[in-house]
Amino acid sequence: MKKEEKPRLHPRNLHQGGYDLEALSASFPTLGPFVVQNEFGNLSLDFSNPNAVKALNQALLKHHYGIDFWDIPDGFLCPPIPGRADYIHHLADLLAASNHGKNPEGHKIQILDIGTGANLIYPILGHLSYGWTFVGSELNPKAVDSGRLILGKNPRLKKIDLRSQASPDKIYEGIIRQDEFFDLTLCNPPFHESQEAAQAGSRRKVQNLTGKEVHEAKLNFGGQAAELWTAGGELEFIRKMISESGRFKNQVFWFTTLVSKSANLKSIENLLKKIGASEQKTIPMAQGNKQSRFVAWTFLNPKQQESWRNFRWK
Repeated sequence: MKKEEKPRLHPRNLHQGGYDLEALSASFPTLGPFVVQNEFGNLSLDFSNPNAVKALNQALLKHHYGIDFWDIPDGFLCPPIPGRADYIHHLADLLAASNHGKNPEGHKIQILDIGTGANLIYPILGHLSYGWTFVGSELNPKAVDSGRLILGKNPRLKKIDLRSQASPDKIYEGIIRQDEFFDLTLCNPPFHESQEAAQAGSRRKVQNLTGKEVHEAKLNFGGQAAELWTAGGELEFIRKMISESGRFKNQVFWFTTLVSKSANLKSIENLLKKIGASEQKTIPMAQGNKQSRFVAWTFLNPKQQESWRNFRWK
């Protein structure tokens, strides 16, 4: 019987086949003390240790993308880079599918990252992989300061702009300016409905990593309130996003968002039909044993899409 293959990362993802911890430690020596030999004699990392996870990210960004400085304040979300890169590469495929198979690249392509966080990871990966220009929106002033520090210390990231979102009830409003166009928007929405639910999720994650029962867990990947939980959870946040997107239907080609819970997809599909999206897609993504996906929608009809291609992508 043929062994079933595990779902794989996107073919263009640089992080295939696990982490080369020896090479990463050579590029970023701070990682070295966190690397240990496991019971099978292989190099490994304690992923329940927040400092080890941050050092791994710093090493990945230095080794693969040439980022000299990357840091985040204590307690902020430290994103797993392979999965974040997968979203970026699938977004590139989405643009290519709308452009007769050719991926629009370069600084003329403008992308909006909703809730970019203190880590700025999507703009970094998207700009350095495809040359896209990015705008990152962020509600938390401390996260904005962190993002600006990263930009200030990495001249290669000059095509990334940060904008503060003044209202916690708004998503696109106050960020997208009049007569401004975005080829796509992306978002990794908070998916828990409360701090208690986020803590329970963290406990499960740490227990899976260590095999030990824990009663309170420090988030190994960090995370602040707006990063991990919101009133009503993921579905309520996406409902707001869909509702507000209709006000910018002629300024954005593709709106997109990650959806962590497959049970929410039917409601999202119905909401998009109700608001009058001309086209919607659900794009599956897989990383190891984890199944993920993002939803994309546009209000542009075929004639408007052709005009957009001729105006912005040729």
